[in-house]
Amino acid sequence: MVMLNKPKEKIEIDEVEHCPECNSSHLEEDYERGELVCADCGLVISENLIDPGQEWRGFDAEQNEKRARTGAPTTYTVHDKGLSTEISWKNVDIYGKSVPTRNKPQLYRMRKWQKRLRAANAVERNLMVALASIERISSNMSLPKNVREEAAVIYRKAAQRDLIRGRSIEGVVAASIYAAARQLGFPRAIEEIARASRVSRKEIGRNYRTLVRELKLALLPTTPQDYISRFCSELNLGPDVEQKALEILKQMEANSSTVGKGPTGIAAAAIYIASILCGKKRTQEEIANVSGVTEVTLRNRFKDITRTLKLEAEI
Repeated sequence: MVMLNKPKEKIEIDEVEHCPECNSSHLEEDYERGELVCADCGLVISENLIDPGQEWRGFDAEQNEKRARTGAPTTYTVHDKGLSTEISWKNVDIYGKSVPTRNKPQLYRMRKWQKRLRAANAVERNLMVALASIERISSNMSLPKNVREEAAVIYRKAAQRDLIRGRSIEGVVAASIYAAARQLGFPRAIEEIARASRVSRKEIGRNYRTLVRELKLALLPTTPQDYISRFCSELNLGPDVEQKALEILKQMEANSSTVGKGPTGIAAAAIYIASILCGKKRTQEEIANVSGVTEVTLRNRFKDITRTLKLEAEI
């Protein structure tokens, strides 16, 4: 391949999407030579690239931590995005030795003023309380970190749009978690969030509708399939029961029999039937507690499925 030599212009690498010679988008960054090269025609588009990688090596986690010169990554789950200094409560110095007793009052005062200065105004204090609630509720519900980050982003947007005024912090926090979980494919029933947040189902629903309308959140309706894997895991049911439940739901959708019914109730009934058919029966009470529906709802959905698919399964 012949390398074409052209006068180099100062080009921002982030702005280059296509080769100016052949319009190809197949570009390669050669950090050994510090060049941005078109892989199709060989044109050197830019030179003197900066390697953003680390210039040191570490052979284990301890070496990596010691040689790193940066702090923790930024996060939306902290009101200042984790960019400020935090004084630890361990009362040890840089060498891991315990701080003398005479210096502990001074450290206590430093922590107190540091905490006050981190939240200098009412908006930051509101965010501190709200984001701490997001962490607490998400931790109680075992939600992954990306859901917590997305819930924090949604709450920040609501605060910027002044949607918090006149509403309780806990109510908007619960609605943000509900929206974030649905958006990232980890749906939770409103009843589950209500139990974890100590906010009524009605208030969460009202705040959720406000967030969706004002922030224009694009959320698809949840389906019974979204709950099958989690419910089976909490009930200690194997992949055979999970697969059977998904097959039952697929047949129900083909008959359009799931329209207008709650997805958690249908998922719970499908798991109940699948556990019977696979010889790993769970009681209605166990499934109802995990899925958050009543035993009456479970029995009604059970009858609907067995009648529609003409299955032979006894309650």
